[in-house]
Amino acid sequence: MAPPKKDTEALTLRLPREMIDAIDDRRRREADVPTRPEMIRRALVQWLSMTDDAAKQ
Repeated sequence: MAPPKKDTEALTLRLPREMIDAIDDRRRREADVPTRPEMIRRALVQWLSMTDDAAKQ
């Protein structure tokens, strides 16, 4: 998934070092080794999909 090209807004986020390390560990397991922002986007898309599906049940 490429970064969105339009209709986007920058978001600054502070995370604990442990969470950053966990994100880095997880992204290194991906075949394409995404950037941190891309890994966070992927995680959010997955979470939103999961929570949306749960809300529909």
